[in-house]
Amino acid sequence: VQLQASGGGLVQAGDSLRLSCAASGVTFRSGVMGWYRQGPGKERELVAHISPGGLVTYYADFVKGRFTISRDNAKNTVYLQMNSLNPEDTAVYYCAAKPPQSTEFRYWGQGTQVTVSS
Repeated sequence: VQLQASGGGLVQAGDSLRLSCAASGVTFRSGVMGWYRQGPGKERELVAHISPGGLVTYYADFVKGRFTISRDNAKNTVYLQMNSLNPEDTAVYYCAAKPPQSTEFRYWGQGTQVTVSS
């Protein structure tokens, strides 16, 4: 599985961005997809993940109500809509794929930088 993330950029506090992650590989439609982020000087942290069918989602507390994860299995793409961004959201955002029957995310994209200015 290859993952290509895009959509990052420099925005102001309160703005929105939508990240996309295009995946190749036969396991995309049957695997959990997720977004992680790593801020400056911080450890990587889980932001959100979504079930294969898109019906079940999980969000970290710090993004609940602001971010929305979705997927389009016909396009092999997962999205992260980010609203009400604040400077604490500044990080490199990574998409990840968890193959079926796997207990961890095994495939990672290259990351896309999101910078939020105050």
